[in-house]
Amino acid sequence: MAVAGSLLLAASGCGGDEGKDGLPKDYKVVAGTQLCGGNAISADASKALKVITGASRFEASSKDYTVAQSASALALAYPTSSTDDTNACRIFTPIGTPHFKLVITWGLAENAPSDKPAAPKFTVLKMGEETLAGTEQAYVFFACQSDRLVGASGEAHIVIGVERGGMPRDPQDNVKALKNAYATVAHSYSLAMAKELRCDKNGGLPPKPVLDPA
Repeated sequence: MAVAGSLLLAASGCGGDEGKDGLPKDYKVVAGTQLCGGNAISADASKALKVITGASRFEASSKDYTVAQSASALALAYPTSSTDDTNACRIFTPIGTPHFKLVITWGLAENAPSDKPAAPKFTVLKMGEETLAGTEQAYVFFACQSDRLVGASGEAHIVIGVERGGMPRDPQDNVKALKNAYATVAHSYSLAMAKELRCDKNGGLPPKPVLDPA
């Protein structure tokens, strides 16, 4: 898996040519719907990114971070389960604006989520096997049966995470809005991953985010 955080980092890490403004010549700023390969962030999720970051434009994602590549990596890793999450996409606000970083990850769990109560900081939502929404992260758990998961004897248990990078901050009076926003972004990427993996019935994920508490 490539580790370049953004197009800027990828270019600067390779010693890319700079333009007159000091930025790499291939540096781009795009709308939220164009991030992570262009089919992972829905219009609703793009609006949610503005709630989270305060921005509506972002650094273009590295070409190494697409849903198709993440799905291929997941299918190759299956059926191995791991507590380590793998980077699927990183989202950065543009240079010259307040810095904000989001990391989207995927992981393979051994089993479906247990009935153990979630940590108090999370609201449990009715999406997939379980969805946990917080003010700085959200996680969607869903089960996938697919012909792409070679050797699958049952369902793969997949978790998609969206996490804020950097130091925590006090959400103050917008707790519900932030939780809904993180859950919306996590749902969007999860649904895109389920479709790319050809999960039966899209892994049980709804076509639109369901933000009602379970």
